[in-house]
Amino acid sequence: MHREVYSQPWEYRDLTTGTPGDLRPVVVPHDAVLALPRVADPRQMASGYFPGGKWEYRTRIFAPAHWRDRHVVLEFEAVHRSAVVFVNGDLAGRQPSGSTSLVVELDAFLRYGVENEVVVETRADRDARWYTGGGIIRPVHIVVAPRAHIPLDGVVVTTPEHDAESSLVQIMTTVRNLAPVPVVRWLETSLSSPSGDVVGVDRARVSVPACGEVQVSQRILVDAPRRWSVDTPELYRATSLLTSGAGDETQADRSDVVFGIRSLHLDPRRGLRVNGQPVKLRGACVHADNGVIGGATFDAAEERRVAILKSAGFNAIRSAHQPMSRAMLDACDRIGMLVMDELTDVWTKAKAPEDGSDVFLDRWPSDLEAMIRKDRNHPSVIMYSIGNEIPEAATRSGSELTRAMAAATRALDPTRYVTAAVNGALFVMDGAVDVDPERLSGASLDAVAEINARSMSLEDRMSALALTDAVAELTEEAYGALDIAGMNYQDARYVLDHERYPNRVIVGSETFPTRIDRLWGLVLANPHVIGDFTWTGWDYLGEPGLGRMHYRDGEPGGGALGAYPFLISFAGDIDITGERRPASYFREIVFGLRSEPFIAVRRPHTRGREMKAAPWSWTDSIPSWTWPDAGSDPLEVEVYSDAAEVELFAAGSSLGRQPAGVAHGYRALFEVPYAPGRLEALAVRDGVPTERTVLRTAGTDRRLALSAELSDQDAGGHRLAFVVVELVDDAGVRATDGDLEVAVAIDGPGVLQGFGSARPETEESFVDSRHRLYDGRALAVIRATGSGRIVVTASTPGLPSAYVEVRAG
Repeated sequence: MHREVYSQPWEYRDLTTGTPGDLRPVVVPHDAVLALPRVADPRQMASGYFPGGKWEYRTRIFAPAHWRDRHVVLEFEAVHRSAVVFVNGDLAGRQPSGSTSLVVELDAFLRYGVENEVVVETRADRDARWYTGGGIIRPVHIVVAPRAHIPLDGVVVTTPEHDAESSLVQIMTTVRNLAPVPVVRWLETSLSSPSGDVVGVDRARVSVPACGEVQVSQRILVDAPRRWSVDTPELYRATSLLTSGAGDETQADRSDVVFGIRSLHLDPRRGLRVNGQPVKLRGACVHADNGVIGGATFDAAEERRVAILKSAGFNAIRSAHQPMSRAMLDACDRIGMLVMDELTDVWTKAKAPEDGSDVFLDRWPSDLEAMIRKDRNHPSVIMYSIGNEIPEAATRSGSELTRAMAAATRALDPTRYVTAAVNGALFVMDGAVDVDPERLSGASLDAVAEINARSMSLEDRMSALALTDAVAELTEEAYGALDIAGMNYQDARYVLDHERYPNRVIVGSETFPTRIDRLWGLVLANPHVIGDFTWTGWDYLGEPGLGRMHYRDGEPGGGALGAYPFLISFAGDIDITGERRPASYFREIVFGLRSEPFIAVRRPHTRGREMKAAPWSWTDSIPSWTWPDAGSDPLEVEVYSDAAEVELFAAGSSLGRQPAGVAHGYRALFEVPYAPGRLEALAVRDGVPTERTVLRTAGTDRRLALSAELSDQDAGGHRLAFVVVELVDDAGVRATDGDLEVAVAIDGPGVLQGFGSARPETEESFVDSRHRLYDGRALAVIRATGSGRIVVTASTPGLPSAYVEVRAG
């Protein structure tokens, strides 16, 4: 079966108030939450103070008479959440999960020769610990196939044997027959190289029983294979054509699978190897939303995210904490990014009022199968995570469930590894779970009680608890069921576990960004630790203010999360507009991927306030030397470098050298009196100045500047233009002090999909055409509605308007 994007018009209306509004046209994918007014209600804090809602989507499908002899499927990649689908008034399907596909077989519901009404009802409200959006958030596909066909995701491609000389490609194809009589078909599968050349063909006769299905195995040898890796993401294509052999095109069906030829090996002595080469995972945890366009998933936006993450030095992504979209998986395949795809944040113990924990035991087998059927041909995917910080994993019943889910995962895909993101400290932190007394000794409980009684920072307490026998004992059975022990914030266990469990392989599945200098050293020094996934790679909506700066003099409403109007987590290496923050450059230096120093200047309004350790917070600094409100006191300037020393110059005068590099946490701190001009940092290696970085003050003559990047045509038929709006001086230096309100207007075949900045606290809406810049920058996302010239204009009072042109089609 070949997926086609469902391109018929949709309408939707809000059912939240109980009095349905008028139906309005809408483009799917669509996030119905993003346009809602936010509320200062602490109960809605996790979602960024967006309230929940209920919505109805409608479309009409014309079913021609010849479809009577066909099989018709409507596939929703994701509807968030609790979707119910009606066809001509009859219940046709339901899906409680907000990130698992919903496949509706339409044959029993269609009326032929007329239009058929499809209604989708869905809702979202306090169903996660972060922003999820709501509505039909991912693409919809329609499939029309013969009664004898290859079902969706019915082709599995593996490369069980290969080396530099040749590769054996095995294609397992399911052929399904819905007819009440047996049929005979011919299955021809051809392999195309990354260059498009056919490199192998196999043809097989297939007899399929009435109302049954069979599996067909085909093995094709490929000479001189071009192997897929992060550095060489070479992709092959398997095209499977099912025919009657009599030339009847109406009985033909086709399936295309893109795959890569690569091998995976894993052991505690040599770690993870891809194609025999050791790989350390430079990982980013990434939520599903995409900033100013919310939870709606567009191919171009996912590709842009993956490309920016890779350019920042990451080579792996963990989908937190729901299965990754098809679009992002495709982008990871094309760009070269390794993937840990995660099933869920919750099993049977609720973390949010409507998170689906009540139906988990009934739903997990089908949800797990849906994720793996989606993933298993993607070379980027190397491991599956069956859950994140599941508290019941510390119990006997939870251990049994861990083993059952791990076994089911291996049965569905034996070619990849199974992990789970476990935070053992949470099992015993302040009595977070009921501990089975048979599993712990009295001494273990006493040690835990002593640590919980101390006054310690969150990260120090987690580290201290991680080292206790209690955590080792409570995690032992869960880790024993997995191929890779995923450790959230448990780096204190890395060395200890290798002594205690010498066959255990560990991944830092979630780690504090502020500790990457020490964490990466542990990864490099310990072969059994295969990588580090920071929280978080790309900033996200919800969990508002998690990464904001904390100070010892406190803040109104202070706590782990920020009070309204905080919207953005502010914990990402890369902000929601796609701009790298200072933490990203620091990480790149620690990874050994950047030799130039980096300069970050702390904002003067926080000067004199003592920072308090906050595990997800970077310093309140930006790479700018434009501070007209700096006053007379010196500014604090951070310089990041792997060089043993750095030297700083202001207005051409040296401010001296300070130690940096690994021995000093890759960081030097200078106090610099502010004067407009030039700030320059030099790396000093063996006493010799080498690489340098310069910041310049923005001049007083300002203008708006627009730059646009137009995506290729999406698989969903949507092209997006990403337009960065900045305030700059005549030399192009960004004026970070100019947070003006800017309006954008569009002339031509395009509409505004989203517009906003990375400001962490705001009452502005991403669906409005006006938004304030943050540090002199904002992002507008334009969706093309046809072919032709699109002109995007930005304006603000007192300055000339600026425009940029993109051409769609």
